Amino acid sequence: MLSLGALAFAAPGMLALLLVLPVIYWLLRLIPPLPRLIRFPAIRLLIGLEPSEQTPMKMPWWLLLMRLLLATFLILAVARPLLNPQAELPGKGPLLLVIDDGWSSAPGWTTRIAHAERLIQRAERAGRLVALMGTAPVPLDAPTVRKGALRPDETRTILRAFRPKPWPTDRAAAAREIDALKLDPGAYVVWLSDGLEDPGAAALTERLQKFDGLQVVLPDAANTPLLLLPPNAEGRDLKVTALRPVADGPRKAAIQAADDQGRIVARIELDFAAAATKGEGMLQAPPELRNRMTRLDIESQGGAGSTVLLDERNRRRPVAILGERAAATGQPLLQEVYFLERALDPYVSLTIGDRETVLTRNTAVLLVPDGAVPSANDRDEIAKWIERGGVAVRFAGPNLAGGADPLVPTPLRLGDRALGGVMSWGQPSVLAEFPTNSPFLGIPIPKDVRIQQQVLAEPTPDLADKTWARLTDGTPLVTGEKRGQGYLVLIHTTANTSWSNVALSGLFVNMLQRLVTLSRGVAGDGVNKALKPWRTLDGFGKLGAPPAGAQMLPADADQTFAPRPTTPPGFYGDENAQVAFNIGGHVAAPKPLALPAGVATDRLSEGGETDLSRWCLLAAALLLLLDLLLSLWLRGLMPRAVRIGRAAPAAVLLGLAVFALPPDTQAQTQRVAAPAPEKAGPPPLTDDQALKGSLDTRLAYIITGDKDVDDTSKAGLEGLSEVLRNRTSVEPADPVGLDLENDEPRLYPLIYWPITSTQPNLSPRASASLDRYLRTGGILFIDTRDQQMSFDRPVGGNPDLKRLLSGIETPPLIVMPPDHVLTKSFYLLSDMPGRWTGGKVWIESGGGRVNDGVTTIVIGANDYAGAWAVDQRGRGMNPVTPGGETQREMSFRVGVNLVMHALTGNYKDDQVHIQDIMQRLRR
Repeated sequence: MLSLGALAFAAPGMLALLLVLPVIYWLLRLIPPLPRLIRFPAIRLLIGLEPSEQTPMKMPWWLLLMRLLLATFLILAVARPLLNPQAELPGKGPLLLVIDDGWSSAPGWTTRIAHAERLIQRAERAGRLVALMGTAPVPLDAPTVRKGALRPDETRTILRAFRPKPWPTDRAAAAREIDALKLDPGAYVVWLSDGLEDPGAAALTERLQKFDGLQVVLPDAANTPLLLLPPNAEGRDLKVTALRPVADGPRKAAIQAADDQGRIVARIELDFAAAATKGEGMLQAPPELRNRMTRLDIESQGGAGSTVLLDERNRRRPVAILGERAAATGQPLLQEVYFLERALDPYVSLTIGDRETVLTRNTAVLLVPDGAVPSANDRDEIAKWIERGGVAVRFAGPNLAGGADPLVPTPLRLGDRALGGVMSWGQPSVLAEFPTNSPFLGIPIPKDVRIQQQVLAEPTPDLADKTWARLTDGTPLVTGEKRGQGYLVLIHTTANTSWSNVALSGLFVNMLQRLVTLSRGVAGDGVNKALKPWRTLDGFGKLGAPPAGAQMLPADADQTFAPRPTTPPGFYGDENAQVAFNIGGHVAAPKPLALPAGVATDRLSEGGETDLSRWCLLAAALLLLLDLLLSLWLRGLMPRAVRIGRAAPAAVLLGLAVFALPPDTQAQTQRVAAPAPEKAGPPPLTDDQALKGSLDTRLAYIITGDKDVDDTSKAGLEGLSEVLRNRTSVEPADPVGLDLENDEPRLYPLIYWPITSTQPNLSPRASASLDRYLRTGGILFIDTRDQQMSFDRPVGGNPDLKRLLSGIETPPLIVMPPDHVLTKSFYLLSDMPGRWTGGKVWIESGGGRVNDGVTTIVIGANDYAGAWAVDQRGRGMNPVTPGGETQREMSFRVGVNLVMHALTGNYKDDQVHIQDIMQRLRR
C-alpha cells in the first residue's frame, strides 16, 4: 500500500497506467470530431458560396482536457485510493475476530458490524485469512456455517448473517471452541467486546493472549448496555429499575410502555445519579391503562435486555369483597373485610359490596369472608359467574362450619377443629411445604405462622389433587377446584386473627396475590406446571414465533433459570394465558469487563478509512455522459435541446408574471361567509419576493419562538425536501422559517405549523395574512405534537390550538376519511404516522366543493417534523415509536403525499386512476 499522508492507494501498481496518458493525449489529438450534420436543400451545392464556419481539424482543447480527466479518474479508481487509511494489521498470520453477540451487544450492533467489516477489509488488503467466532451459544435453528480461517469474502458473508442473541454470552465455551479450531499461533486477535464481565471472561482472555497479538475493542458510552428489570408494585404504581455497568456520571433513560398493538400508552424517565449504577422511576397509570401494558422498553437501546414483557402479575385486576366496608368506629382488627382490604388494596382495583353490586361489574376475583354468608340465590349466581371465568375465594369460620354449604371445592365435615376442642391439636399447627400443583409453590413460609382452628375436608379420592396447602399433619388448609373456565377456592381458616395469625403475616398477602393471578389463568389448568413457548424475543427485542426445538419452561424458572437457546426469553403458555420470562432478573447485574494489564484496547467507532474508488468511478461516469452530450451538440444532433435552452428566459419571465398577478386571480374559492370587519392586510409582494417564489419551490414553517421546536421544524422539512428530491420530480430548495408579521406566506405551497404553549396569540396582521393564504389556495399543516401525552391530554382538545386559531376564519373540520386523496396522492397509505402513531387527522369539510376538493387545513398530532428530522448523515435525530425506522419511512411517505397534494390538488382523486390504484391494492 502506497501512503501519501491522508491519502493512500491499496493497489499502487495500477498508478503505472498514468504513463499511458501521453499516448491517449496523442491519439485524441489525431482524431478530430465527427463532421457536423446540417440539413439543407441540395440546390445549395450550386451556389458556390464559402461557408462562414469551418469544421475544426483538431479536437478543441477543453474537450481534450475533459477526456484526459476521464481517463485519469478511471486509472485512479482501479488503483483504489483510500482517504484516512488505517495501518496494516500487526503480525503475519490470519485474523481472528471474536465478537460478543449476547443480549448486551444489541445497542450499537450496526457500529459493531461496521467495525468488523473494516477489519476484514484490512485483512483482505493484506492477503490474510479471517476466522470469525461468536461468544454466545448459537440458536437451535441456526444454519451450519464453515468455521476456521476462511477467505475474507466468505467471512464477510457469514458476518452479515450475524445477529445478537437474546441470552448471555458463554465465553468459557468460546475459549474451548477456539482450542478446537487449531488456528495458527501467529494469528492476530481482535475481540469486539460488549464491555461486561462474566464468569468465562478470564478464561477467554487467557486463551486469546496465547496468540501473536490481542486487541480488545470496547463500546463507547452511547452504546453501553442497560439492563431493565421487571417492575415491582409500589402501591398503585409500578417501580421501574434499570442497571448500568459503570457509574460514569448522571444519565437519563426513557422508558416507554406499550400495549399488545405496539401503541405507546405511557412514558417515564429514569434518573441515574452520578455515582449510581441503578436508576429508578415510578410508572403511574390508572388501572385500565396499566392492564393494557404488555411490555416496557428502554428507548434507543433496542435489545432483549432493555425489554421487559409484562403478564398478569404486573396488572391491577378488578377484585371484589362480598360484604360491607369495615367501620371506622368499630374494632377493625376483628373484621375480616379490614384484613382483606389492607392486603390487596395497594395491588388491585378493589370493590366492596353485596352480590348485585360486585357481580354486575367487570370483576375478576370475588373474596367471600365467612361473615358474608351468601344466600341460595347468591350461591347460584356466583356459581354461574365462576363457570364464565371468575375466581371465587371463600374463607372458613363459624358460619361455614355450622352448616352444609354446597359452594365449596370439596365436601366438609360439620364442625371445626380447634386447639383444645374435641378434634384438637396438642399445640398450634404449622404449614407444610406447598405441593407441586399449588399456585403458591415458591412462596417462602414464615416460621411463626400458626393455625389454631380450621374446618376439615371429608376424605375423597381427589382430595390430594384439590389440596393447594396443607398443615404438617397432612390436613388441607387451602383447597381449590377448576369449574368451567374459573376456580372455586376455600381457605379453611378465617380471614381475620380469630382462628390463626396468617392474616398478620406477609404470607397472607403473597397467597392472595397468587390467587388473583388465577383470574385469567396465568399458569393454565395445571398451576405452576412447565409451559410451552408461545412468543419469544430475538436479540433486538422483537417478539416472534419460537425457534424450532424450543423447550418447555420449568415451573421454578422464576427462581433458578436463565435464558438460553432452548428457553429464550418471551411469553410461555398459550393464546389464552401466558407467563413472561425476561432477561432482567435472570442474569447477573452488569459489571465492567476486567482486563489484565498490558492488553491493548480500542473503542467502537463508525469512522475509518474511506474508499474513494466509487467516487472516482462516479466522476468518470459523469464525464463520459457529459462527453456524449457535447459530442451530440458538436455534431448538431441536439436542435430540440437548443430550442428549449433559448426558450428558457421566456419561461422564467412567464413564471414571474404568473406569480406577480394579484393572488385573488390565482385561486378561486367558493367559500360563503357572513361579512366580517376588514383586518389589517399583509404587506404587498415585492419584486424580490415574487422572483424568489417563481424560481424555487420551498417548504415553509412558522417560527414559534421555541428554539428547539424551530430547529426540529427546519431539520424535519430539510429531511422531507431531500426525500422529495430523491423520489419525485419535485426539486425543493431549502425550507424557510416564516415570521407572519413580516413575511409573505403566499409564496409557499405548504406551510408546517407546530403548536406550542409558549406561542403568543396572532396579531390582526398575522391572522389576515393566514386568512388570505388559505383563501388563495395554500395548505396549512398544523401539528399539535401531543399524541404521546397519554394521561394529561385535555378532554376538550388542545387549548393552545384553539387559542391560536381564534383569529382565523377556520372552516368546519372532519376526521379524514380513509379514501381521501391525501391517502393516494403519491403513495397508497392506510395510516398517517409521525414520530408517534395513533390519533386522528382532521381536514376541511367540503365534500369536494371547496377549492376543487383540495383541503386548505390539515391537523395532526404525531410530531411529524420530529420524525422527518435527520442529521448530516441522513440518520433520524429523534426516536420513532413504536415502529422504529419502518414507521419513520411511513412518516416520510405521509409528507410526500402532503406535498404532492399541495402541488397537484385532487389529480389522484380523478376516476381515471381508480383502475391502476385498485390493481396496486390487489397486489
